[in-house]
Amino acid sequence: MKKTLFTALLLAASISLYAGNGAALRDSILSVITGAPSQRHDAAPQRTVSITSFGAKGDGKADCKPAFDKAMKKARTSSQGLHIVVPQGKWFVKGPIHLTSNVTLELQRGATLLFSPNPKDYLPAVATSWEGSFCYNYSPFIYGYKLSNVAITGEGTIDGNCMETFPKWKTLQKADQQRLRRQDHEETPVDERRYGEGNYLRPHLVQFFDCKDITLSGVFITNSPFWCVHLLGCENVVCRGLRYDAKLVNNDGIDPEMTRNLLIEDIDFNNGDDNVAIKAGRDNDGWRAARPSENIIIRNCRFKGLHGVVIGSEMSAGVRNVFVEDCTYAGYVKRGLYIKTNPNRGGFIDNIYFSRCTFGEVEDLFYITSMYAGEGADDDHFTDVHDIHVADVTCQRANAAAIVLQGTEAKPLHDISFSNVNVREAATGYSSMNTLDITLRNCNLGGTPPGVPSQAK
Repeated sequence: MKKTLFTALLLAASISLYAGNGAALRDSILSVITGAPSQRHDAAPQRTVSITSFGAKGDGKADCKPAFDKAMKKARTSSQGLHIVVPQGKWFVKGPIHLTSNVTLELQRGATLLFSPNPKDYLPAVATSWEGSFCYNYSPFIYGYKLSNVAITGEGTIDGNCMETFPKWKTLQKADQQRLRRQDHEETPVDERRYGEGNYLRPHLVQFFDCKDITLSGVFITNSPFWCVHLLGCENVVCRGLRYDAKLVNNDGIDPEMTRNLLIEDIDFNNGDDNVAIKAGRDNDGWRAARPSENIIIRNCRFKGLHGVVIGSEMSAGVRNVFVEDCTYAGYVKRGLYIKTNPNRGGFIDNIYFSRCTFGEVEDLFYITSMYAGEGADDDHFTDVHDIHVADVTCQRANAAAIVLQGTEAKPLHDISFSNVNVREAATGYSSMNTLDITLRNCNLGGTPPGVPSQAK
């Protein structure tokens, strides 16, 4: 009895310690996330100009790309940076907007950036990545490369306008997808990985690549050719108050990849794919880059779409120190937290904290697997998945399972805790294989507790 009591007290103390350490870590991360310096209250004012002063017309017909190119050229020569205002109107852009440092792009209420749906307008190819592998490909529609102090703000709309073109490439992409994965595994020099006309790898809508001090706030995002916002190798980023209605193929909301010190808050997701998908490179490219995605805080968001928060499957450089707090659902979400890897990936996933979140109807509330898509069965790059802590989560119904944990014999999932998880209905409450040191404390995983046990008559 004494040993049992001691074990219970030790377990309770360890759970409390995790919570305490997690809170301290979260607060230390928050203290260094500031976003673009231009958006701080004490920032020196940037020179403000309207895009109309560069010849743009908001009639939905005239090509405004030359005006945006001129505005960015002007910003590069401005010592104080440039605040570019896009007023009410429909601004047709026949090709990508390539941002520069020290720029604020403000889309005012009633303003819509309407991009050309013609793939040829997004050539020549630029340095980017595709599903975790580096390459040269069609330019993202809004693209920033090696920049600092950039903000996209306002209440206007970014419309990819590609309903009839890029989404159809999904059925055509397999040969290019497999070629790029072979080049990744064979470590082909990135400069030789050329994709563009005649290939079918879709570009991103907004991508920041190797950038720092970035703020994205307020804008409405729709009709993306692929992932909506891709943060590749970035640092010190704030995504706040974004709104989505992006239901085309693979329209992820926000994809942080090899990115650190990121705050995602107060977002209204409504996506045809993952709301937030945290990645860190695929296989050999991820191992060589060795840039984990880390120090990511997701809070006060409304989830709607395929999955709420996903980690993987491209995560070979590792993912750590992720906090999901005080989020709820705005509609159906297939899975609340989905962690996925396989024996191709390697790397690690640890220090994941998921707390004070509410879901309605899901397929699975928590699904953690080291066998994603059945890939890599003959490989030996196992992922170390551990220290996942879930607390104070409620869900109305899990049609498949409340909790699914799938490790491997070589690398069992370990040190995972669930505390105060309440699922009103679940087809399966809990399923696990190849796991170690899993803790469930005060959890109801489907059904009503029976109350006082019946006695023999």
